[in-house]
Amino acid sequence: MKVIVDLCVVPIGVGVSLASYVATCERVLQQAGLTIRLHPNGTAIEGEWAPVMAAIEACHVAVHAMGCPRIFTTVTINTRTDRDQSLDDKLASVQALLG
Repeated sequence: MKVIVDLCVVPIGVGVSLASYVATCERVLQQAGLTIRLHPNGTAIEGEWAPVMAAIEACHVAVHAMGCPRIFTTVTINTRTDRDQSLDDKLASVQALLG
């Protein structure tokens, strides 16, 4: 099943700057071969269910390996059965209405 996911991984107990942890997760997602879009509060991911969930787990493994003792993650999952929809499709439908 194809999914579009919004992922926000928040390392806890590592200080204020999280950029290095975000970069690590982005590398993990890129290596998984998923379609991703980094945004200010997380990452949008497009792909098949199992590889996306495996990549989210791999993000946790990688961030813990950096010495992070705790991670709080939010995941929003969007699936459709009526048609195949991409990240670009979702944005284009709103942009068309905006003119």
